[in-house]
Amino acid sequence: MSDDTKPLLIKRYASRRLYNTETSDYVTLEDIAGFIRAGREVQIVDLKSGDDLTRQYLLQIIAEHESRGENVLPLDVLTDLVRSYTTQAQSVVPQFLAMSFEMLREGQSKMMENMTRAHPMAAMPGFEEMQRQQQAFMKTMMAGWPGISSNADSKENEDDLDDIKKQLAELQQKLSKMNK
Repeated sequence: MSDDTKPLLIKRYASRRLYNTETSDYVTLEDIAGFIRAGREVQIVDLKSGDDLTRQYLLQIIAEHESRGENVLPLDVLTDLVRSYTTQAQSVVPQFLAMSFEMLREGQSKMMENMTRAHPMAAMPGFEEMQRQQQAFMKTMMAGWPGISSNADSKENEDDLDDIKKQLAELQQKLSKMNK
């Protein structure tokens, strides 16, 4: 297994500090969240017992983001998750959630792929520019989504969106002149 496909091993010491075994330094929960956003799998184990603590720490990362107002999970979804722990649905929920997120990732990949593939309208003047704008728009819209890496900050995203709006208006003018 190559280094980029095997999980990044993080060891938790008795002091509760987290140690990155690849870089030989201590990391925070935010560092671990960054590794995951970049597409890296992680495994967190207790140094002494060898217990896998990954699930516990991932839940803690989610809880911290939710408590800071970065609400991704609607209240009704959280309520249903709590209910699923005490009902027969408990056996179905994990598979349903896994399939739902896999469908979301596949949909994102197909959308990006369709925007980059040759298109029948490719011969139309300005198509390449329109395609570039679509890609920039999708990148801006999907910033922060799982599986989509983006290191642009919000100011750059706003500038990109303004550029897209301006260029779209120019393309609409060109198309309306072509139709006359």
